[in-house]
Formats: sequence, C-alpha cells, structure tokens
Amino acid sequence: MADQGDGDGKLTTPTEGMDEAWKTLLERSQKVGKLYQERLKEDDGFSVTNSTLVGQVFLQIAQFLYTNPAKMHEAQTKLASDYARLVEAIDAATKGLPNQPVAEAGPGDRRFKDPEWEQNPAFSAIKQYYLLTSRWLEGLVDSIDGLDPKSRQKAQFYTRQFISAMAPTNFIATNPKVIREIQKTKGESLRKGLTNMLDDVERGRGQLHISLTDFDAFTLGENIAATPGRVIYQNDLMQLIQYTPATATVRRRPLLIVPPWINKFYVLDLQPKNSFIKWAVDQGHTVFVISWVNPDESLTHKTFDDYVLEGPIAALDAIEKATGEPEVNAIGYCIGGTLLAITLAHMAVKGDTRVVSATFFTTMVDFADPGELGVFIDEDQIDLVEKHMQKKGYMDGAQMAQVFSMLRENDLIWSAFESNYMLGKDPRPFDLLYWNSDSTRMPVMMHSFYLREMYLNNRLIEPDALTVAGTPIDLRRIKQPVYILSTREDHIAPWTSTYSATQIYSGPVKFVLAGSGHIAGVINPPAANKYEYWTHTRKVKSPDAFLKAAKSTDGSWWPHWDAWVGKHGGGQVPARAPGAGDLKAIELAPGSYVRMRATD
Repeated sequence: MADQGDGDGKLTTPTEGMDEAWKTLLERSQKVGKLYQERLKEDDGFSVTNSTLVGQVFLQIAQFLYTNPAKMHEAQTKLASDYARLVEAIDAATKGLPNQPVAEAGPGDRRFKDPEWEQNPAFSAIKQYYLLTSRWLEGLVDSIDGLDPKSRQKAQFYTRQFISAMAPTNFIATNPKVIREIQKTKGESLRKGLTNMLDDVERGRGQLHISLTDFDAFTLGENIAATPGRVIYQNDLMQLIQYTPATATVRRRPLLIVPPWINKFYVLDLQPKNSFIKWAVDQGHTVFVISWVNPDESLTHKTFDDYVLEGPIAALDAIEKATGEPEVNAIGYCIGGTLLAITLAHMAVKGDTRVVSATFFTTMVDFADPGELGVFIDEDQIDLVEKHMQKKGYMDGAQMAQVFSMLRENDLIWSAFESNYMLGKDPRPFDLLYWNSDSTRMPVMMHSFYLREMYLNNRLIEPDALTVAGTPIDLRRIKQPVYILSTREDHIAPWTSTYSATQIYSGPVKFVLAGSGHIAGVINPPAANKYEYWTHTRKVKSPDAFLKAAKSTDGSWWPHWDAWVGKHGGGQVPARAPGAGDLKAIELAPGSYVRMRATD
C-alpha cells in the first residue's frame, strides 16, 4: 500500500499510530478482500439471485408505472397523506401530547422489540416512516395489473427482500440497541463485529456465510448425531447406518429412513432430547438411515437413477443381508420422501413388495405450487444453474442454503447480521442451526433432472411421464399404507401442496398436519409438549375440507405415528446388534460420509 503524507511533509502508512487490534483487523480485511476476488473468478459471479433476472422483474414494474401515471399518482397521494399524519403524530409526541402511532409493527416482527422504538420520539418516527414506506411499496407492487403469476410472485418476493434489507435495524446510526452497545463498549463491539464478519468470509472462502451458531460447540458423534450405531454398508453415494437397539425385543420389520440428499441426515438425530432416531430406537424399532455422501466433481456423472438404485434399493438389499428380514417400513423426509415415492413406483413395476408401509415427512410429489421456492424456478434460472454446475460438476450447497435463508430472511439473515456484526456478539450454540449450516453439494446430472422434471415441468404426477431406473413412474401404483405428515407453517413444502398426494396414492392414506414449520414441526419430541397436530377420520378431497373438520390434539405427533406404524411392525423378535448379521460393521456411527463438509 502506498505511503501517505501526514500534512507536515512526513510519510506515514495508513496503520501508523493505529491501535494494534484495529491494525490487525485492517491487515486481515486486505487478505479477505483478495480471497473475495479469487472467489469471484472461480464462480464467474454466479448467484442464485441473478442480478440480470431480478432486474428484469423490476423493469416490468417500472414500465407499468411509467405507462400508468394515474396509478402512481394515487399511490403517491396516499403515501403523502400517511406522511402528513406521521408528522402530526411526531409533533404531538415531542410536545408530550397523547397520540396514536400511525404505523405499528406486526405481532411477529421482532426487529422493533427494543423499548427505544416506542419511547424515543426520534426512533419511533424512524420506525413508523419505514413501516409506512414498506407497506406503500408492497401495496404498489400488489396493485400492478398485467403481470403473469410467476412475475408477480418474483416481484413480491424481491420487493420484500429489498424492504427487509433496508430496515433501520440494519444500520448503525438508526439502531438504538447498536448505539448503546457502542457507547457501552467504547467501540469494541464494532471491532468485534468486523472480526466476526471477516471470520465468516474466510470460512466461506471469499463468500459471506453468516454464522448462525457456535460451530465449536458441537462435535459429530459426541453431542450431536450421537445415537449409538454402526455403518454396516456403503457405496459411492451413501453409507447405511444401523443403530444399536435399546430394547430386548424389537419389531420384526426394520425401519429405513431416507433423508434428503440436499442436507445431512442428522436433523433427525440432533441431541438425545430431540432425536427422532433415538426415540424410534427406544420404541423398539431396528432403525437404519441413509447417510448421503457430500459429492464432489468425481461424482458428476451420477444421475437420479443412481440415487434410486444406490440409495433406497441398495439399502433394502443391505438390510435383508444384515437382519435376514426382507420387509421394512420406510420413512422419507422432504425430497428424501420424493425419492422414496419414486422408488416405490419403480418397485411396483418390478413386483418388489419389500416396503410394507411408507411414511412421508413434509414431502412434495405435486409441484404445481411449490410456494416461494417457485421464485427460483423458471427456464432462464435453471439454465443458469445448469451452466454453473457443468463448470464445477456439482451444485454448491451454499447456494441452496442462501435460497432457504431468503425464505425467512429476517430470522436467518438480518437478525444474525445485527447480532454478529453490529452488536459484536458471538453466536450461541444451537443444534438445529449447526445442522442448517452444514450444507451439501449435488451432482449436476441428478440435480438438473430434479429441478427440471419435478419443479419446472411437474411431470412426477403424470402417469408414466418419467422413466427412472428403467421403469415408467406412476405414483398411482403405490398401494402400500401411507402416512403423510405435513406442517402448517411450512415455507419449503407448503402443506396445501403436499396434501394433493392423498388423492394420488392408491392404498390407504393417513394425513396428519402438525403445528410449526418444515423442521420444528417434524422435530417435536413428546417430552417437549409443544404445538399440536390435526387428524381426520376420512380421506377428504381438499386441504380446506380437511382442516374444517380435523380433530386437534395437543403435543407431538410422534406417538400417533408410532401407533400407526406399529400395526405394520410384524410382531416382536430378539433385538439385532449392528454387525451381527451377514454385513459386518465398517465404522462407528455417524460414519465418515456425514463428516465431509461442503467447504472441504
């Protein structure tokens, strides 16, 4: 870096006289800047939120407003009126007169919980100005005529992202909590916040990966993913874990769990207090789970067919060798459930009846309405994703993690931005967010097939429209008893979309709707005594009809499911130890595949 004059003719460096801690921070920032530039070259600037495509959405909005000045004038007049009322309210507040707020945050909005937002007239005015402007902008976008449904959804989504990013809580000068912390620590909180940010950019190898938890607080196999077991089989794509029994006798039919390949399996085995796997073992199930590999460029050739054959099909073969039992009950979670459904349809053509019952957690098979994920699904965006994947051989898990974070941006992005960087706080240990940050990659051919044939073309619900592993796929060939678990606040697999599966499968179907969201609604142990779930005595045609007549039960749905699957358990047999059968133990659970991180 070039020397600079100090005004007296002497040459000084930018760090001369600087506090040692700040000097170190400046030096680190320069190194991180180089890392960022290297990352840009490596990824060719690819992002799931492509600026060109996003710009096209807002260009449509601008063109509409330009050609409809009356609509813009009406909106501006309304906003001016609201601002005038706000000025009157602020004037009354400064004079100590009673007044009603012109705009109030919603009950679930945690950004403005600090008392200063109510008690301090200046911050109250900033908050209300932001809320008025935000709602005006959202209303303006909603009022635009002539947008097709997909463009409207994009416009609403990205408008919300912009509004969330521009919240006064995200800026130092307009966040009372941050200002207090700076004063209290004499600026140390800012230095710590910048240090945290540099740590996250280094961890992301030039890309900002906001830390949502304390990564040093968890160790796989010790205090997370710690249910005892053994890996008893492995191939290129997965390891199969068999868990150590906790009861003297077990149900004859083992339980196979197929987790999503887009995440690590241990969302079902976080800690003993909330581990579904441990709970299932304690109920007398012989539990097997697929632990997917974190693929790199060496597996770029792997297809969706391979994930069927080397995933559930290979697992069924291994389970029979390990236990001598050809029949199992199976669970599929999220897109692991989609894979399980496709596998069952494939097996039906083959006359393979080894899966006696199937349970689907938050699983979509009809992708007509994928919720806000649909924002990222169209021909142009998938084409960009495919070009990116073809260069690397896989889809970077961090890109997918960014998508899911944007679905809950204030909870998963901006709250952490405020805490980690503006307040200089260290993230607290949180098992679920540790798992959430442990992203996985996806091979190009498999992921492209999934995006195009499921999300874009929605061909899975068309009888025989897809051919997988050499067989035509028709979900109507699935005749096993099915238990479908969806969650009422799911932002990834909307329950009104997952419900359509009840009208597709040909066998008996039990639909259960749990409270909360995609993860918390599933990972809800009975001891927590949280939320509720809804059931119906009949299979009705629509989600509205289901909810209208459904019975509500407090607490976890886990015992309800166990009573259901128990009818398909096949009686009791002596407990089976991992490695005691024809397949010997390879290594301790949770195995080596799950330890491969996307950053390795």
